[in-house]
This record gives sequence, C-alpha cells and structure tokens, in this order.
Amino acid sequence: MHIIIVGCGRVGSGLATELVKDGHSVVVVDKQPGSFRRLPQGFEGQKVVGFGFDRGHLELAGADRADALAAVTSGDNSNILTARIARETYEIPNVVARIYDPRRAEIFQRLGIPTVPSASWTIDQVFRRIVPSVRSFEWSDGSGHVHLVERVLPLPWAGRRIVGALEPSGARLVAVTRAGLPTIEVAELVGQEGDVLHLMVYEESVGHLEALFADAEKLSAR
Repeated sequence: MHIIIVGCGRVGSGLATELVKDGHSVVVVDKQPGSFRRLPQGFEGQKVVGFGFDRGHLELAGADRADALAAVTSGDNSNILTARIARETYEIPNVVARIYDPRRAEIFQRLGIPTVPSASWTIDQVFRRIVPSVRSFEWSDGSGHVHLVERVLPLPWAGRRIVGALEPSGARLVAVTRAGLPTIEVAELVGQEGDVLHLMVYEESVGHLEALFADAEKLSAR
C-alpha cells in the first residue's frame, strides 16, 4: 500500500516507522523540517515539507495513488481539512484523523472519516484503521475460538441494514459506534458512512468475514 502520514510527531513518526517495516510505501508530510528528526536513521520512506491540506504538497506525496492517509497533526482544523481533501478530492479509501476536541467527532463522522480521541490514541489503533485487516483482533478468548473485531463500515453498505450485509460471514454485530456514540440496539440499524462496527466471530468464520470485507472494499475502490 502507498500511505501518507501527515504530521511527524510521536504518533506520526512511530506509525511511519512501523508501516515501512511492514513493507508499505510511506510518505511523511510535515510543515517543520526539523520534525523529521524523529524518524529513524536510514528511514526508507519519503519526506515532504508542507501542509496536508495543500493539494500541491499532497500530490508530491502521491495522493493520486494513495491507498490510505492518516492526519495526525496537533491541530483538529488541519486534520479535518486534510482528511476531507483526501476523501473528496483524491478519493483515498482509508482515511483516519486524530482529534483532540471530542465535540468535533460528529463533524468527522458526517464526512465518513474514522477518528480516535487523542486521549486514547495509539499507533496500533491508527495502523488498524488505515491498513484494515479482520485478523487485527480487539480481543480473543483464552482458547482463541472467539474474537472481537472492530471495522469501519464499507462504503457500499451505507444505506443498508448492517445485520443483513453481514449475514454471509457468520459474524454477529454486537455494537455500532456512530458520531462517537456507541449503541447496542443494532438489529434494524441501517449503516451510515463512518460507522464503526464491533463484531463477534468464531475462529472458523474469520476467513468468511475477511472475504466479505475484501469484496466490499473492492466495490469502494471502483
């Protein structure tokens, strides 16, 4: 995957380092050249001095071919604008934004952009949102037979009853987080862009769930 990280602070630099180790093509964008000192010596990714909401700088970073973007600067406004341009102008499929003010979560959700409040933000959380994999489990029971999985609603499922869309996978929808607010009243819930799904799945059904999300993500990319 080609991934753009906007912001080279503690999270941005750590995330870029992990993504490069994982074999991804990574570009880090930051307005302060000195911020790149946080990257390890010999960092194999690309560095762009600039702003994530500047189209020229994004194009230097390869936004027209990017598979994912994480806006992890210290400013909510910058992250909102960067994420919106990434989704609406460049149609980057996997976009996630850091947020400090939880009252702004609804703005992000209306744009279909997953967020994590700053207080609970970790490199692992953003990694799982921009490089989605059903096998990134939130929790597993001691036997490894049952798993809790968190995934963002695929765009083709917006407007559909979520439980119905999941039926071929064998997974059970246990909760949905929408605009930062969770609900367990999910039986008839119709999907909205930006919903975060919390699913329980047996180990033997994980492959079916992976295939279902992979098919949905292919439709999103068309």
